[in-house]
Amino acid sequence: MKTQGLNLFIVDADKAAGVELKKFLENRFGSTIHISVFTDGKNCLEEIESDTHLVILTCSPDDKQGLELLKAIKAENSLTEVAMLTEKNSIASAIESYEAGAKSIIVKDANAQNKVNNLVAAFFMAPIRIIVKESGLSQRLAIFLMTFLTIGLILLIVVLLKH
Repeated sequence: MKTQGLNLFIVDADKAAGVELKKFLENRFGSTIHISVFTDGKNCLEEIESDTHLVILTCSPDDKQGLELLKAIKAENSLTEVAMLTEKNSIASAIESYEAGAKSIIVKDANAQNKVNNLVAAFFMAPIRIIVKESGLSQRLAIFLMTFLTIGLILLIVVLLKH
């Protein structure tokens, strides 16, 4: 399933909730994101590939199946980031999840969709953060440079293709 943009999986036993989150993210990010929704972990694991960037895994606190799925996802592709979306915050399960490789724990509340939105947006801003951190440039200057370099690269490709 090689696609351009961000490849995101949503695993939620409640299909309607998974589809609602998918629609929310598609409205925010458009065609820059490809989202697949699964109602069980087995089907999700069968589809994990090297270009799967993020999995949002809905589980209840102290859900051992969710924790095992997290470990299986990380074993399948250690570069895939996993965010746990849970009904309530449990410090013990959060620690276990982080130790197993979770990127973040998001509590399902009135702000959960915005938290997921911010997590996905962070993936798109990762190159900017790296430039800012490594070079000490301001974020605005880093964005300008990335834009300038991207346009330059596109022009170079167009010129090379014409010859």
